[in-house]
Amino acid sequence: MAKQRSRKGKRSHDGQYIPLPYAQLKSSAWRSLSGAAVKVWFELHTRFNGGNNGNVRLSMNEAVKLLHISKGTAQSAFVELEEKGFIALHNPGNWYSRRAHEWLLTTKAMQTQKGNQPPSNDWLSWRAKTKDGPPENPSS
Repeated sequence: MAKQRSRKGKRSHDGQYIPLPYAQLKSSAWRSLSGAAVKVWFELHTRFNGGNNGNVRLSMNEAVKLLHISKGTAQSAFVELEEKGFIALHNPGNWYSRRAHEWLLTTKAMQTQKGNQPPSNDWLSWRAKTKDGPPENPSS
């Protein structure tokens, strides 16, 4: 059975996808992520619509419910993703107003009034800390 295509030639049933470049997958930052952090990273990306970077919302309670992890694990996952440069807090939420934090995905461009701001890819500069002092050099 042939796959149906839309008027623009795209496969209509495939939907969106999350690209995972080899550079990211092979980075020390990605390989050091916990399983919970990877799950939260994927969930954040499912909420990215192409124009809302910096306003991607996922509350800790939503992460707990959707991803079947504890509150402590969810909080640690957000901290880990932020420390390793995969996300950045753009607008803090407010518990009393029932607003979740708004996150910036560092792997995606951000639309501003001045045009598109390229992705910062902060994860590229993350280095693991060693017991003896300075961060490891991944090239050695």
